[in-house]
Amino acid sequence: MSELEYNPVSHDHEAFLRKAFKRKGFREAYEGLEEEYALAREMLSARSRSGLTQEAVAELMGTTKSAVSRLEAGGKHAPSLTTLKKYACAVGCRLEIKLVPESSLTNE
Repeated sequence: MSELEYNPVSHDHEAFLRKAFKRKGFREAYEGLEEEYALAREMLSARSRSGLTQEAVAELMGTTKSAVSRLEAGGKHAPSLTTLKKYACAVGCRLEIKLVPESSLTNE
């Protein structure tokens, strides 16, 4: 695998959300995709911790950079468990999935 330099782009997600929530309809749309955005944040965080570029992850997964970009975008694409496992392995993680009973959501 060729060495690619990792230069993350700074992004203040909280500032972005504060501004975006002022737009009409944004809050409802965002909350409707809460799980997808949570997955995307987890993926980006794991890749950041690994120090890998999208290109490097793609190479490790046997796919393309554009496919990794779509995975990390959230919202429009529903990846398979196999794909999520490959991504997790590529960034040095294991995939963990939980089903949380509704009753525990109200007791937190």
